[in-house]
Amino acid sequence: MHKTSFPKQNKSNLSPAPSLPPHRPPNQKTMAAENQSTVTEFILGGLTNRPELQLPLFLLFLGIYLVTMVGNLGMITLISLNTQLHTPMYFFLSNLSFVDLCYSSAITPKMLINFVSQENRISYVGCMTQLYFFLLFVIAECYMLTVMAYDRYVAICQPLLYNIIMSLVLCSLLVALVYAMGFIGSTIETGLMLKLHYCEALISHYFCDILPLMKLSCSSTYDVDMTVFFLAGFNIVVTSLTVLVSYAFILSSILRISSSEGRSKAFSTCSSHFAAVGLFYGSTAFMYLKPSTASSLAQENVASVFYTTVIPMLNPLIYSLRNKEVKAALDRTLSRKLLM
Repeated sequence: MHKTSFPKQNKSNLSPAPSLPPHRPPNQKTMAAENQSTVTEFILGGLTNRPELQLPLFLLFLGIYLVTMVGNLGMITLISLNTQLHTPMYFFLSNLSFVDLCYSSAITPKMLINFVSQENRISYVGCMTQLYFFLLFVIAECYMLTVMAYDRYVAICQPLLYNIIMSLVLCSLLVALVYAMGFIGSTIETGLMLKLHYCEALISHYFCDILPLMKLSCSSTYDVDMTVFFLAGFNIVVTSLTVLVSYAFILSSILRISSSEGRSKAFSTCSSHFAAVGLFYGSTAFMYLKPSTASSLAQENVASVFYTTVIPMLNPLIYSLRNKEVKAALDRTLSRKLLM
């Protein structure tokens, strides 16, 4: 009995110790969890990695931002100082200028700093904060343009009822709805991004946007991707369809106007808004309503630059240069200042 048990005892002694488990390579989830705790800041790739272009781009975007600030603040001030512009149309336009000013300011100052700094770093909290405010105001822009299209529809298609329909109460409710949709959309989408595990720090973009951030995640982004696609699709498609339907009725009404002077005045009233709508929805749809592999990084950067920096600059120029009432109000304001 001792001879038969002795070899078994030796075999047990030669077996691996239970305190030393066999080595296993770390899986992806483990690496993601480990890296999640180490990613406290991101590095922004920027628009270009060519040093000789940094200063020219800094000067270019500084000029764009200054024009944006002056144009939008000037539009808000002009509307507030002139009682002739205290109408629903200009009430919405002043809010559009405020939205443009805010979402450009969420992006451009940090981009300007990155052009002249050695390392384009942004903290995790700063990145998510920038994402939140950018989404808030870019979603609000969608709905503000929609509200303005509805205002033009009532003005041209129901001119006798315009003052009754577009009351101060309704205008205030519509603007409150615009900002509420921005808060709801940005809270949902930023909340989803906060749940992701990030295992890389280099963002291949010049600001913290949803699509570049999702590319850094080691965890599954399918649910987030579908939710973002649905929300972006809902915001862009529903608002753009509302704008298109409004303008279809507007065009039909304009064509029924007998006098050429009346048609010209109606067209001039709507053409500025339609131009702003086309520029905004074209660039945002290119960014968010396409497969992630459908375009290059350079194309995405161009589209992003267009709707984050160029459009906020163009909107006050479009509405002021093509609007006789705004130009007349500007002349009156400047005349009063010169007489003082």
